Amino acid sequence: MRFLWLSPMIGVYVDRLRRQIDFRQTFSSLRHPNYRLWFWGQLISLFGSWMQTTALGFLVYELTRSPAYLGYVGFAAGIPTWLFMAYGGVFADRASRRRVLIATQTAMMVLAFVLAAMTFLHLIQPWHIILLAFLMGAANAFDAPARHAFVPDMVPREDLTNAIALNSTIFNSAIAVGPAVAGVTYAIFGPAWCFMINGLSFLAVIAALLMMNVKPAARKVSDATAWQDLKDGFSYVLGHRLIRTLIFLVLVTGLFGSSFVVLIPAWAVNILHGNATTNGWLQSARGVGALMGALLIASLGRFNFRGRVLTLGTVAFPTVLLVFAIARWLPAALLALVASGGALVFTFNIANALVQTLVKDELRGRVMGIYSLTFFGFLPVGSLWIGLAAEKFGEPAAVIINAGALLAFSGLVALLVPQLRRLE
Repeated sequence: MRFLWLSPMIGVYVDRLRRQIDFRQTFSSLRHPNYRLWFWGQLISLFGSWMQTTALGFLVYELTRSPAYLGYVGFAAGIPTWLFMAYGGVFADRASRRRVLIATQTAMMVLAFVLAAMTFLHLIQPWHIILLAFLMGAANAFDAPARHAFVPDMVPREDLTNAIALNSTIFNSAIAVGPAVAGVTYAIFGPAWCFMINGLSFLAVIAALLMMNVKPAARKVSDATAWQDLKDGFSYVLGHRLIRTLIFLVLVTGLFGSSFVVLIPAWAVNILHGNATTNGWLQSARGVGALMGALLIASLGRFNFRGRVLTLGTVAFPTVLLVFAIARWLPAALLALVASGGALVFTFNIANALVQTLVKDELRGRVMGIYSLTFFGFLPVGSLWIGLAAEKFGEPAAVIINAGALLAFSGLVALLVPQLRRLE
């Protein structure tokens, strides 16, 4: 009963969103040449990445028939996050972010080709996939902080929220199309071709990074060790109440919310009685919703009620997850996933934009490293947990438990940290 006040509040937020929308603002960041190169390079690369992610999940399930093993693979990919990602943030403050991204994208391209070759040769085993997931996670541990911190190097501060929203548009356009194409490709040609296409797709973003003319960002000369820089970053986050709350919100959403995606291959088979193509449609539905949400945020332009939009997303996401958990008809499940994708984008995009707006420039890489650590680090823990829970209680019960926990947490944040809603 304590959270009944959220209902009229959400109605007010939705009305403000409707009145603020201006689709002429949607692609305003593309007027900046460097960001334009990034946009198209990432769009191609992420299309391949989601083909690989979708095919890899179904391949693991075909090899093991175990939802828990899906969680093990996700957990293996997350171990390097704990080991390296915070230091990746320090590295992003000390080195050229563009060069870091070229190196990490090249490493992930090579790993995709190795995975494709082993699959073509029928050598691939579950333990190989766990090892390759660990290595891909290691590359991502240095890639993610630099990628987040690189956005302000390409666009001015006033276009930052729009650029972050367009980044999500890129990401979710790939989710909307990549998994569906992967499902068909997997069914007709096998998983190896999905991995090969992903390897080739990295060439687009590497070429875009090489073509950019990025003004070198000013770096504060410091004699401090990497460990001291890292401690300074954590001290800053822990001492800044709003940034601390935003990052903790991302942590819990990754732990109990977005981790449900690892169950989609098992859901397609066990709950909806489908196959690899069904898995692709489910993955794509989530991407369609996320794409719609990202375009909506981009169309809002330079709006000044981001805290309220964030609150809307944090309550809506677990609510639609509960709907998905009880859906047993494919069209109903697809609609619930569309809604969940949109709500999740509202949460992550706005949280990212608010952190980027609040943080000091000289600490941006470290803070975004901590931000990335909370998401990428706890998502695998959530994947492991939900995989084990699904093994013991069944997939629907596992999703219901997670969604209920996230809904309770989101309500508490809205109640206890009202300053978050007032952020512009």
